[in-house]
Amino acid sequence: MAQTTTQAAPSAAAQANAETGDDAELPSFAQVHSDYRSSEHWLLDRNGQRLQRIRTDFTARKGDWVGLADVSPALLHAVLLTEDKNFYEHSGVDWSAVGAAAWANLWNERTRGASTITMQLAGLLNESLRSRSGGRSWGQKWRQLWASRELEAGWSKAEILEAYLNLVPFRGEIIGIDALSRSLFGKAPHGLDQREAAIAAALLRAPNAPAARVSERACQILQQAQSPWGEDCKALNLYTSAALRNRHFEPVSGPAPHFARYAMQQWRSQNPHTALPEQLPSSLDRRIQLHAQQTLQLHLGALQGKNVQDGAVLVLDNASGEILAWVGSSGQALSQADQVDAVVALRQPGSTLKPFLYAQAIAERRLTAASLLHDSPAKIPTQYGIYAPENYDQGYKGWVSVRQALGSSLNIPAVRTLLMVTPERFAAQLRALGFALPEPAGYYGYSLALGGVDVTLLQLTNAYRTLANAGVSSPVATQRIARTAAPAVAAETMDTNSTTSDKTALASESLAADHTRILPANVAYIVGDMLSDRHARLLTFGTDSQLATRFWSAVKTGTSKDMRDNWAMGYTPHFTIGVWVGNADGSPMQDVSGISGAAPVWASMAAWLHQIDPAPTPKAPADLVRQAVRYTYDEPDQQGAETPNPRRNRAQLVETARDEWFVPGTEQSLFVLSAAAPAPNAASSTESQRNADATSVQPRISQPLNGTILALDPDIPPHNQMLRIASSAPAKQLHWWMNNTRVTDLRDPSHWYWPPQPGQFTLELRSADGKTVFDQVRIEVRGASLKAGS
Repeated sequence: MAQTTTQAAPSAAAQANAETGDDAELPSFAQVHSDYRSSEHWLLDRNGQRLQRIRTDFTARKGDWVGLADVSPALLHAVLLTEDKNFYEHSGVDWSAVGAAAWANLWNERTRGASTITMQLAGLLNESLRSRSGGRSWGQKWRQLWASRELEAGWSKAEILEAYLNLVPFRGEIIGIDALSRSLFGKAPHGLDQREAAIAAALLRAPNAPAARVSERACQILQQAQSPWGEDCKALNLYTSAALRNRHFEPVSGPAPHFARYAMQQWRSQNPHTALPEQLPSSLDRRIQLHAQQTLQLHLGALQGKNVQDGAVLVLDNASGEILAWVGSSGQALSQADQVDAVVALRQPGSTLKPFLYAQAIAERRLTAASLLHDSPAKIPTQYGIYAPENYDQGYKGWVSVRQALGSSLNIPAVRTLLMVTPERFAAQLRALGFALPEPAGYYGYSLALGGVDVTLLQLTNAYRTLANAGVSSPVATQRIARTAAPAVAAETMDTNSTTSDKTALASESLAADHTRILPANVAYIVGDMLSDRHARLLTFGTDSQLATRFWSAVKTGTSKDMRDNWAMGYTPHFTIGVWVGNADGSPMQDVSGISGAAPVWASMAAWLHQIDPAPTPKAPADLVRQAVRYTYDEPDQQGAETPNPRRNRAQLVETARDEWFVPGTEQSLFVLSAAAPAPNAASSTESQRNADATSVQPRISQPLNGTILALDPDIPPHNQMLRIASSAPAKQLHWWMNNTRVTDLRDPSHWYWPPQPGQFTLELRSADGKTVFDQVRIEVRGASLKAGS
């Protein structure tokens, strides 16, 4: 007799698994909760407070996970009333509802259906159990019933209801009660009233139904609940239609959107294999951030009417490099480009690069803070033509010390300093400070002295922090770290021009991998001392400007070409503050200078920060020399010998006797100017010869130089672009001709101003009859014609 083998029939659950291809166990409540990911990320401030929310997942809109205790009782009642009246009585399956649904299907009647909240949750947790467009198969339905029993056995009723409310789709991309409450009603889930709860419950049955259908269902729910809101369905329809159009849950909210994006980018670049935490800690200080934002908006509001819309503020902790405040825009109320982050936008820094130029000259022992530079017209031949820088006020101060030149932000002494340092070496210094100069130094030329390169507020502020940290540079930090003293680096990182004593002193300094010494500490102190000296600003700003604080601070303003960018950069013993004011579209401001634009914001921030964290005046390094200095002219005595005469030309002397700081070995107590010596300048030898010949009988043209090329800017008023034409010969001998046409009606022929127009011009000095040419220069004017009436 043949032996047969019998096999037991598979269970219904096994059949369902075989049919659906899914035999995975359902997760626990703890696992579902821990795996939940909001579509939003939060930036925390340094004290763990939520500061900025940014949406990072655009596949679905999900808010925070909401505990059942934080859900409105009205919503819980509405959901149970419409979705599962017997939720607390059944064990996952409401058999009475199943029977009613089967009987209704038999007679083709429409009912609520038999799916309990538990069964719906099973479908949310297991994709294979979800309903498809063609409906569920019998195997799927049986598996869903089985899964709901498993959930009821392993989860509490509260956990099932809580998970359901956080995972269920409501409308469109909105998933979960938190996203729904904040999107449609602009409030947290615990604040929903009966009317709002009914609308939310109605959306569970038909998430994407028309507003009229949703309001009809909501009104039925309210009537079942015997709520007075259900007495007027027409009014409810209007409210529902308005609510469904709302999107209160903006992608971004908070006072630090630009920093949040930057911090998240930094996190991802530093942790490429780690998921971004939903709550990202940061270095920002909420108090400082809000104050910086309010201060910027308040000041820009006062500048309305002067074509100023945008601004930015950055505050760094000197010791640690932590970013304490990052305001990238003036906000929607003032700016038309509030999404542009002005902290990382490239702009020309104007005069704010001058402290680093003078620091380099002092470090290379080419200058001291007491050295004299001549502020007079300079014409520098370049491969592109004659470079002729001018001061902000278009005036000249004569001999000035480096201290006065920096404090009063004089342009021509800075250019003369760059001639000593060379653009190549200064460009290398700027790169070491963190500025990204994409072109070789020759591309920028001597305009580097006046900020002719694009930088960001972040780069510039951190470079000033290098001065505040005694010449040591380090990167900024987006995360909170412990405050320490500014670390130093090994001597081999010093510039090759550093002296042996400098390197020996640095050899014992502690190392830090991300710290680099850019300047000697004593040089950084001298530059800071000059920037803190209100008397050094006298020539341009006076002694009682916005820059003159009642506590120790070092500050410098800057304005780029055509008033397009306005800066105030500086530091106190604990903080470095950078402020930019301008327009995101690059349009020029109207009658806004460094003192009236960015400086008031800087001064307000510095005063407020000093109030909450005061600090004493920094102490000078031990390796500095304090030396009394005085300035004088000399003149020949009766025997022909030259003797110092402090009374001669006293009116021309802008420098008074004072004590000055020197790097050891560079100190000097007396500065004597020779009465016979000409002022140094950057003019060509041809110009020098013409100046020397100016006293001869034959007239010579001293300005402009032959071969001068001018470039007009239509945005600058014509009266600010006049070309000075001059000769030092007696006025009665001067007869000017331009392009073979005599120039008449000159008040003073020895010097006059001509409004240039595009073209090539020949300027001549001729005899009275116009036949003899004494001197001739050719110039070229490029650019568009100037705006009439500007």
